[in-house]
Amino acid sequence: MKGFHLLLLLLTTTFVLSIVVKSSKKKLVTTILVFVCPLVLWCFLKNTWLNQWRIRRKLQQQGIKGPKPSFLYGNVWEMQKIQASAANMEETKKMKKTTTNTDEFVAHDYTSSLFPYFEQWRKQYGPVYTYSTGNKQHMYVNHPELVKEMNHCISSELGKPSYITKRLAPMLGNGILRSNGHVWAQQRKIVAPEFFMDKVKGMVGLMVESAESLTNKWESLIGDEYGQTTEIKAEEDLRSVSADVISKACFGSSYLKGKQIFSKLRTLQKAITTQSFLFGSHAFGLQSTGQRRKIEHLEIEIETLIWEAVKERERGPHDDVESKDLLQLILEGAVNNNDDVGGDDSSSKSFIVDNCKNIYFAGHESTAVAASWCLILLALHPQWQERIRDEVAQICGPHGRMDSDSIHKLKTVTMVIQEVLRLYPPAAFVSREALQETKIGHIVVPKGVCLWTLIPTLHRDPDVWGPDVNEFNPERFANGVSKACKMPQVYIPFGLGPRLCLGRNFALVQLKIVVALIVSKFTFTLSPKYVHSPAYRMIVEPGQGVRLLVRRCRE
Repeated sequence: MKGFHLLLLLLTTTFVLSIVVKSSKKKLVTTILVFVCPLVLWCFLKNTWLNQWRIRRKLQQQGIKGPKPSFLYGNVWEMQKIQASAANMEETKKMKKTTTNTDEFVAHDYTSSLFPYFEQWRKQYGPVYTYSTGNKQHMYVNHPELVKEMNHCISSELGKPSYITKRLAPMLGNGILRSNGHVWAQQRKIVAPEFFMDKVKGMVGLMVESAESLTNKWESLIGDEYGQTTEIKAEEDLRSVSADVISKACFGSSYLKGKQIFSKLRTLQKAITTQSFLFGSHAFGLQSTGQRRKIEHLEIEIETLIWEAVKERERGPHDDVESKDLLQLILEGAVNNNDDVGGDDSSSKSFIVDNCKNIYFAGHESTAVAASWCLILLALHPQWQERIRDEVAQICGPHGRMDSDSIHKLKTVTMVIQEVLRLYPPAAFVSREALQETKIGHIVVPKGVCLWTLIPTLHRDPDVWGPDVNEFNPERFANGVSKACKMPQVYIPFGLGPRLCLGRNFALVQLKIVVALIVSKFTFTLSPKYVHSPAYRMIVEPGQGVRLLVRRCRE
């Protein structure tokens, strides 16, 4: 950060000059100390405090309030204190809890335990407020009308926050998930067409094949005898299916070939994202040496594995235009990008590796987690399992064979998935940074302000969704999203605006296939060993996995 670098420069300058003072040129050194040190100190204060004070003042003049920040750390210490207090309260509740109540489970407000500072300030200051983390000013925006307005902002106005995405650089490089401006537009031009619905329909066969590998595995674990129940840890199997699909569809390889990449990405994800990930647990966002080395080592390993896969592709045949997958398009895009900007082989390699990392991560992790939440909620509501089972039998026939046409007709499955994504959206936030002064509704947002919209809070707003907001009720989506609530623009499980998730169609079709196949072949409930503990690791996932008691359906 600029402020930290200036402070370091000030301290270094002072140290060096204090040594030189002992030389014969004391007057010259004294003069330098008198003029240079105050200048460096002024630059430091200007970057860490004065600029942010001016931005905060502009927001306050528009009626936007918030917690009072400290001089250097802003509200970071307060956030950490609130987080620690919430963690202690949650632990106390778990110790006192002796039984699992279905209604209590569904109504569980995990935002108050994962992001307690946001919830506490929302209750105190309303759905729009400002706070700071060191030398960065933020604005929490959860007012439905303003969120609706954010949908209309163009990409040059709102981009991904640089201070957050910088921490994700080992995971995402400068790929499509964290880049802005021309770089993002170029990457979107390459990646987006691969996930258009006509392309996704062509992937249905391999999605079904991958999902059937999971059901076959579960059948072998359960055995042939009807009524036999087996406990299954579902989360890793769901990740395997999702990873297999993205590997075959976009990179032309099986999950086994990319298993090392997915495993190391998962390890890197856990290393980067802790509860302090959003605001930094160290002064100026510094990490411990050991943690930094671990992240750097994983980053190198992942890039090496991806580059080996790329070189293998380059050695193989790829002349058939009709059979081009996403990896081939990225390879060609890297060449075109270099021609446009005059880059070298190094920039071409970064372009390829960074976007492969983005697709590998985004293409399988969020979908697998969404599938996990689907199975958890269906385990608690067997009547919806039965409705899905009847629908699949009616549309897909006795053998349950699926194709792109039948999947489109699975209305009950769609309703269930939409309701799960309302209650437990894997993406917790929409995060944006004002790349220029931007007007959202009646608010003028100064350049550099980071905007945060908490998705699960919007999805559980009773003024938008009605009094049954905390109930699992897929029926609310019977007539589509437009009729499910008063303001459908605030249903944003895939984000909003021009940076809406490119893989939305891909994820929804895959979810329909996985959920429909599993439910058509098995009945399941939650295992007594299941512990409900949503955790934030870049996405909101079941913190201690998904344990199900599974048995075969009667033939």
